Amino acid sequence: MKVLVACEESQAVCKAFREKGHEAYSCDIVDCSGGHPEWHIMQDVVPLLDGNCEFKTTNGTIHKIEGKWDLIIAHPPCTYLTNAGTRQYSFKMSPPEKVYARMALREEAAEFFMKFVNADCDRICIENPVGYMNTKYRKPDQTVQPYWFAKDENDEENYQLKRTCFWLKNLESLPCNKNMKHPEPMYICEGEKCKGKKIYWCEGSRGNKGGQTARAKARSKTFSAIAKAMADTWG
Repeated sequence: MKVLVACEESQAVCKAFREKGHEAYSCDIVDCSGGHPEWHIMQDVVPLLDGNCEFKTTNGTIHKIEGKWDLIIAHPPCTYLTNAGTRQYSFKMSPPEKVYARMALREEAAEFFMKFVNADCDRICIENPVGYMNTKYRKPDQTVQPYWFAKDENDEENYQLKRTCFWLKNLESLPCNKNMKHPEPMYICEGEKCKGKKIYWCEGSRGNKGGQTARAKARSKTFSAIAKAMADTWG
């Protein structure tokens, strides 16, 4: 299959499909950290969505896709879409000019999200946390937790909490084990200001250093067990 994994620099999903023998490419406006520049496209993904396109991977090789993509898996940025930022839209918490500016950015993010919904592709998965698109667009087809895909409680990489939504087009829900024991939330914050605070949306960045930017990058990576389930089920 020809698979486009949009807004993915980690290449977790791309590599899972490559392991199955599919022609998968990750695409992001930043360089990849997954170690395979020959599979990564560094550009705006929108011109590629409908297929029939030519592009260059970051190792300099030119590729051509004839016809539509067989599958698109998209991870549109959630900074302005997630419920984690809801308080930023409150006039009690922020001055009006900041609230209106953030609302405008949220609408831009929603418009970008809908680019994937309306792409000319027969099979599409759009991933995002619970947030604005649950009401702006529609409820997701599946909501999962990474620990539902973990081998067991000792699978430290995947035995984590991070509620994730999938909006699916012509794709079945991923099989998972919802009977897994619920893990305890991780303590991520550094410093006295948030010492001991339980932050559920930071899971997946245990031991991460580098401030908010590094934590955001770590949180955006798809858990390996979920990536494998995508390749096993949809590939």
